[in-house]
Amino acid sequence: MREIVLDTETTGLDPLRGDRLVEIGCIEIFNRMPTGQVFHRYINPERDMPAEAFAVHGLSTEFLATKPLFHEIVEEFLTFIGDAPLVIHNASFDVGFINAELDRVRRAPIPRERLVDTLLLARRKHPGVSNRLDDLCSRYAIDNSRRTKHGALLDAELLAEVYVDLVGARQSQLILTQESVEIRVGTSTDMPRRQRDVPLAPRISEAEREAHRAFIATLGDKPLWTDFLPGT
Repeated sequence: MREIVLDTETTGLDPLRGDRLVEIGCIEIFNRMPTGQVFHRYINPERDMPAEAFAVHGLSTEFLATKPLFHEIVEEFLTFIGDAPLVIHNASFDVGFINAELDRVRRAPIPRERLVDTLLLARRKHPGVSNRLDDLCSRYAIDNSRRTKHGALLDAELLAEVYVDLVGARQSQLILTQESVEIRVGTSTDMPRRQRDVPLAPRISEAEREAHRAFIATLGDKPLWTDFLPGT
């Protein structure tokens, strides 16, 4: 099954109060495994960057001023995600911003039934504890040392790894890997061979054995074949 792990960065917390999208990062996974296909764009928000938001992701007004507007990348974005489920941590936040941008360019919103919210999954699996992305990385021993600031593509990459653990897919992959190793080992010549309880009846008659011995006797003194003849 094809799924898209998605993350965004914004100028603030509320698209209804003028905050805008500034970065989208998407990772394609198939049967819970990354395919290597990604979508990553910075977006000019057409407004200033508040200091609080800059402290989170480090994307300045000057840096974003040269980036494309949302309407310039919307077709490429929609083509990439297609109709696949969207795996997002705190999905209502990210999709709220994406749908606000889609509304500005008169495109249909992303419906809620397409969303897989990993924050909700984590709260069900780990109730009563913090389930931020960093917390989940620590819980599942996922290296997030590169995450000195938020970044949509890096966060999507980390979330793709977290998602595999949240849904138990990593264990399934390990079981399949172990089975495949056992199959390969089972065909190895290093494995001890099983012995039959009742040996098969010999297919060579005694007359044929005698003819073979007579032939070997014509090969000179101590031919190699005598090493394999019983009783010699």
